[in-house]
Amino acid sequence: MTINDTLLTPGAIVVIAGFDDIPSHLFQIDEVYEDVVTGIALTGPLEGEYGEPDKSLIQRIWPNDTQEASQGSS
Repeated sequence: MTINDTLLTPGAIVVIAGFDDIPSHLFQIDEVYEDVVTGIALTGPLEGEYGEPDKSLIQRIWPNDTQEASQGSS
């Protein structure tokens, strides 16, 4: 699945596919480059960590209404 690059903007929250021993997790984008995005993991074992995942690992954009609900419950 390919995500439309116009949806990848600073502040957007995306679902990053699992890799190695890391499960899929939410990630907030800070900057967008040709092949990668930079930002912070919001959930999972990398929560709070800076990362530069390849765009191919982005599974989908996280809906804003669901995001706000999940942030309020943590």
